[in-house]
Amino acid sequence: MTRTHIPGILAMAAIVVASNILVQFLIFDGLLTWGAFTYPLAFLVTDVMNRIYGAPAARKVVLAGFVTGVICSLIGSQIMLQGDGYEYAAVPLRIAVASGLAFLVAQMADITVFDRFRAGRWWRAPLISTLIGSALDTAIFFTVAFSAAITRFGANADGAINWAWEGVPFMNAGPVVPLWVSLAFADWLVKLTLALIALVPFKVIVSKATRPGVAI
Repeated sequence: MTRTHIPGILAMAAIVVASNILVQFLIFDGLLTWGAFTYPLAFLVTDVMNRIYGAPAARKVVLAGFVTGVICSLIGSQIMLQGDGYEYAAVPLRIAVASGLAFLVAQMADITVFDRFRAGRWWRAPLISTLIGSALDTAIFFTVAFSAAITRFGANADGAINWAWEGVPFMNAGPVVPLWVSLAFADWLVKLTLALIALVPFKVIVSKATRPGVAI
């Protein structure tokens, strides 16, 4: 790691910490949390680092974010809550595994796809890689964290997340589905929107960082 990587590492760590805090605050009738709007910025950081410094630097930033997430999960696992006859951690093992797995797979996939389209028009690599990474992130996290089909984590873990199995109208308006399906879809829509918006800061940051005479 060189000092040029430090801003990216600090930015990624800040996003991970902020998202872990803001995920506690529900909005839009509980379909989203404020963390849904900060977490996708991780893809912006990864793509900026990849464009300016290359894939190895981007991977170091991702690993720093992963370690930060693990630390946040360890802290949350020490906070115990009560509900539905179960005692469970504020961050149950099931949620921690889902979060870490989704982050690592999605971000590494983002880097791989970005490299595949690196030589194309400036917007192709960040847009395509973020769309694919975001879809993977949402699918992996919500399936591992909330799907009733996964039972490996035991009864205590199920007691901590069985609220997500409640049948409710899809997006509060459609056919009845498990609540977690609506949560996943809403989260994915936010990621799609931010993937498009993030192209603006991506272009600005990369353009400034790669100007002649600017040290990067």
